[in-house]
Amino acid sequence: MGELTEKQKNSPLYKYYVRDIAPAPADIVERVKNRDFGDAECVPIWDINCMFDDGYQKDEFGIFLHPEGGMEVSNLTDMPNVTPEMLDFWFAWHGLDSFRYMIWDKDDHFYCQTQDPEISLNENLSMKERYWNTTHMVEEVIVPGAEARRFPIHFVPPWEVGFDKAKWEKFTGTIISTNGTMIHFLRQKPEGGCELRTRFYMGWSFDGEKYTYDQNRPVIWELAEGLLLHNVKEYRHLAEILPEVYAEFKDNFRVDLD
Repeated sequence: MGELTEKQKNSPLYKYYVRDIAPAPADIVERVKNRDFGDAECVPIWDINCMFDDGYQKDEFGIFLHPEGGMEVSNLTDMPNVTPEMLDFWFAWHGLDSFRYMIWDKDDHFYCQTQDPEISLNENLSMKERYWNTTHMVEEVIVPGAEARRFPIHFVPPWEVGFDKAKWEKFTGTIISTNGTMIHFLRQKPEGGCELRTRFYMGWSFDGEKYTYDQNRPVIWELAEGLLLHNVKEYRHLAEILPEVYAEFKDNFRVDLD
C-alpha cells in the first residue's frame, strides 16, 4: 500500500513496524481449512453472558453456523504479559494515527482514523470511555489475496451488545464490543496473565432489547476462514508488542500527532 513516509520512518513507532510478524501457525491453518473443530459448536448470541462463567465454553475456537442464521467465528489467544488496562489503552490510542494500526499487522492494516478524536484525547475519561461510542474508519485486508477494504467500526459499551451490566461491573477483565457484533473478552487467568476470547457474530445486531439477524446477509465460509486466520495472526502479534507499546506511550497519547 505504498512506501512509508519520512515521518513514519523517523517515528518512535518504527521499531515496532520493522519487527517480524508471524503468520498463523500451519496447524491452525490446516484446522481452519479442513473445518476441524472437533465437537465444538456455536453458543447462540443471546447466551453470551455465559462468558462470565469460569472455565471454557464449547465455542472457544472455530467457525460455526448459528442456529438462527449466520455464523459465529471464535478465537482464543493467550496473552501472558497483557493486562486489561493495556488492552483498553490500545483501543483508545491506536485510532488516532494510522501508523499505530500498521504496527499491529503491517501486512494487512493500512489505515485507521477515529472519527471522534476529542473523545480519545479526553483525559477526564477512563480508557474504556475513550473508545466507547467512537467510530474508527479502517482499511485492511481480511481474506488473503483480496483487495483492501475500508469500513467503519463502532465501539459501544458491553451492555449495548447484550452483556449483563451488573456482571460486567464485577468483572476484573475488560470487554471490547462493537455494534457489528464483535466481542473481545479479555479475562485474567488464575495462574497469571490473561487470555483473549474473541467472538464475531456475523450478520447479527442488538437493539437493547432483542437480537436480530439480517436475513439478507449471505453465509460465506471463505470470509469466515479469512477472518479467523487474520484474527489469529494479529492478536498473537499484539500480545507480543503491546506490553512495550503501553509502557512507552501510555502517558503520551499525542505522539506523532500533527
